[in-house]
Amino acid sequence: MSGVWIFDKNGVARLINNPTRESFEQKEPPYPGTATAPGARPRVLVYLPANQVIRSYAELEQRLTELGWTRYHNPDQPNLLQFHKSDNSAHLISLPKNFASFKNLHMYDIVVKNRSCFEVRDPAAA
Repeated sequence: MSGVWIFDKNGVARLINNPTRESFEQKEPPYPGTATAPGARPRVLVYLPANQVIRSYAELEQRLTELGWTRYHNPDQPNLLQFHKSDNSAHLISLPKNFASFKNLHMYDIVVKNRSCFEVRDPAAA
């Protein structure tokens, strides 16, 4: 059994598999789709020209479309949303279908491929 054992006020122990900060506090994550493991700070993706925090795939798709990215429909990967820059480019952005699974890794992939337009920030600074 892997995980972390937590003792409550009454001395009763419970096992937490894959612990996050919220699992210790027993509440919902404040920013779904962001890393909240112990010691990790949640992050948000910001579209710099409008200083807009991206809160959904609809907002993200709109901004990526403005930058020349198009939706790539791949029947072999139904659990992914994919965007490509052009037919002549090898650039591909792959994201989980569910926005709640959108993690720092995906944010930084977008930033690397659109350096002047996106930034990953601490939510308090956004």
